Order: sequence, then structure tokens, then C-alpha cells
Amino acid sequence: MPFATFGIIAALAIVIIYNTIKILKEYERGVIFFLGRFQVVKGPGLIILIPGLQKMVKVDLRVIVLDVPTQDVISRDNVSVKVNAVIYFRIVDPEKAIIRVANVFEATSQLSQTTLRSVLGQHELDDMLAERDKLNTDIQGLLDQRTDDWGIKVSNVEIKHVDIDESMIRAIAQQAEAERARRARIINAEGERQAAKMIAEAAHMLAQEEHALQLRYLQTLKEIANERTNTIVFPLPLEFIEPFIKHSKSARDKDA
Repeated sequence: MPFATFGIIAALAIVIIYNTIKILKEYERGVIFFLGRFQVVKGPGLIILIPGLQKMVKVDLRVIVLDVPTQDVISRDNVSVKVNAVIYFRIVDPEKAIIRVANVFEATSQLSQTTLRSVLGQHELDDMLAERDKLNTDIQGLLDQRTDDWGIKVSNVEIKHVDIDESMIRAIAQQAEAERARRARIINAEGERQAAKMIAEAAHMLAQEEHALQLRYLQTLKEIANERTNTIVFPLPLEFIEPFIKHSKSARDKDA
């Protein structure tokens, strides 16, 4: 047998073996078509095909990380922001992923962009900044529902950055400062109210107990004496002013 003929036969044998025997890894599946029609999904391991009659399309079942490009979003309160995100998904039905969509990755990417703009556009800027976990869950659920017909399972969505204009950042800072000032005024007012209430209760208790009033009188004299002052205090026995206190109390009772 001439060497050239042997070489041709060897080349044909290699081509036939290459098109006949396929080996799929654990995370791969093969969608088999017989004369153009879907036949079966095989794998992993050794796959034997009939050359010319069967064709296999390989599908990766591992989780795919898809970076969603930065999107211009107008929030519900008419604030323009730039948002980007990352999508985690995988193919769970190789037959649907190959037959029902031409390019499953491109389709998922485009759908992720439109869904991101649609969901975030329904929320105000404060929600985007404070309730990111809830927005991630909403986007993930909507994407998972829409890609189910493509054999896709969206497992997670994470909003990475929400970029705001410099002017809006200053406005947010001013709003936060005003909110802190408002809370401080409320706390001060609440403290004044509680202090006034306690002083009123103390005055009422002293008015009810004459001995308590006398003790408070003596305590006040002691505090004045301990201070560095040029004021000279002459203690006046409480018995001398008690008639005036009783007279004042009787006058208030008559007026009441």
C-alpha cells in the first residue's frame, strides 16, 4: 500500500473517531440532534455519535457570573443614578437553553439590563441606598421567572454600585444634617418636658409634707453656705414664715 494512501486512510480514521467519540466532563452535558431533530441529552462521560447523522452541542452546567454594565436609571422621585450589578445563574435544562434561545448568555445579559432599570425605576433613591437586599431579591425573582422558559435558574443578584451626582450628594448630606438637628431638638424638648414634670411632682410632694419642706429649706441654706460668695444669709426659722405659707395656700384654695 502506497504511503500516500495509508496517510489518507489514517487521516479519515482520525476524523471519524474525532466525530464519533466525545468525552464530557462532570459539569458538562451534550444535547444530541439526529438529522436536525432533538434526540436526547447525554453526559457526563463517554458519548458515541453516528458521524453525519448525529450532532452534539455541549452545555456547561456550572454557575456563570454575569456582570451587568452600568445602567442609567431614573428613580421614582426623578433622581438620575448610575447602577451596575452582577448576576449569578446556571443552566438547569440544556434542551431549553439550546433550542428555545439562540444565545442564552446574550439573552440573559440583555434581559438583566432591562429588568434592572425597570425594577429600580419603581423605587425612590432612599430605597436604592437603604433597602438594597430587598431590591436584589425582587430583581432575582423577576429574572428567574422570565428565564425559566430558557432553562435558566437565576440564583442571586447583587447591586454593586449606585453612583449619584455630586450635587445630589450635597443635597443628601444637607438633608441628613437637617434630620439630625430635628431629632436633637425633639430630644431636648422631651428632656425639658420630663424635667418640668418631675419638678412639678417634687413641688407637689413638698407642699404635702411640711417636714419635707423644712428639710429642703435647710438643705438649700447648706448649699448656699458652701459656695464661695459674698452673700450673707441669716437663716429664718421656718415657723416664722409658716403662717404666710398657710395663708397663701388658703387664698389659692378660695380662688379655686
